[in-house]
Amino acid sequence: MIRIDETRTAIQDYYGRVLGSSQDLRTGACCTPEQVPARFRPLLARIHPEVSERFYGCGVPIPPALEAMTVLDLGCGTGRDCYLLSQLVGETGRVIGVDMTEEQIECARSHRDWHARQFGHRRSNVEFHRGFIEELAPLGIEAESIDVVVSNCVFNLSPDKARLFAEIFRVLKPGGELYFSDVFADRRIPAELRSDPVLLGECLAGALYGEDFRRLLDGCGCSDVRELSNSPVEILDPEIEARIGMVRFTSRTLRAFKVEFEDRCEDFGQVATYLGSIEGAPHAFVLDDHHRFEAGRPERVCGNTAGMLGATRYAPHFRIDGDRSTHFGLFDCGPGGGDERAVTGTPAGCC
Repeated sequence: MIRIDETRTAIQDYYGRVLGSSQDLRTGACCTPEQVPARFRPLLARIHPEVSERFYGCGVPIPPALEAMTVLDLGCGTGRDCYLLSQLVGETGRVIGVDMTEEQIECARSHRDWHARQFGHRRSNVEFHRGFIEELAPLGIEAESIDVVVSNCVFNLSPDKARLFAEIFRVLKPGGELYFSDVFADRRIPAELRSDPVLLGECLAGALYGEDFRRLLDGCGCSDVRELSNSPVEILDPEIEARIGMVRFTSRTLRAFKVEFEDRCEDFGQVATYLGSIEGAPHAFVLDDHHRFEAGRPERVCGNTAGMLGATRYAPHFRIDGDRSTHFGLFDCGPGGGDERAVTGTPAGCC
């Protein structure tokens, strides 16, 4: 059995002392290359070099429509994504970063005023807390106080994932969004490898098995999770590959909402039309890997998709025609139609 305190100590040591920069990583798990959207590049260029050099993320988990939102970054490290988010939420928004590693948090805090000046803010709209991402209440993060939770390749490091996801859905407002990138495994990691400090630090030992992830979120009342991207993780180190090469790892970016869903895609005859009004997305809005809403084009949607678009902060940007008064059976949803989950191993949701 893995002890939580020992796991946390091993991770703090790896990220606080072993790694000096992303160049010290021995695998590609924590730095899987993903195309940075063009609109983010000038914003990233304004972030302090020390913050960027110690970035260990595996994706770009930044959703759209963040103006004036309160965003929580779990496992924020030196704060690169927090400072990107600071620019996106604007002066009326708020960004909260949480990380348990002292060296990372101190680096993030030391550049708050510098970034406020860089962004033209009268005062910093970013705050950092040293603490555990599974224990947010002691940090003063109240229930239903957060619009969006993001995380970049950190959930795999959590030794108590059930508590982690329960906390996330506790602090999210109704209609709030969880949007994150992380490493997933195609099977449960063998017990003898799960406590290895190097495999932990390289984001492999704690990688989420897709079906266990689905069960965890279902237990939080979220039965439909959507995938935006999925790419293989390359294990660069021969020694590490020899030990854990039997597992297939992928880096995925996923989104989930605190909205009441059904566990299957049901057809209520609803139609969604994107209004083209989200900044940076005038022509189309991408919900997941097979839902791309072209501006002005009506699209038939299942009840769950209608909820994601019409009961969240995206509601002002969509017209939803129809309600749930008439049921037409299962919605033929998914890239190939029908319930894709059973054959593709998608972490959750039949869409």
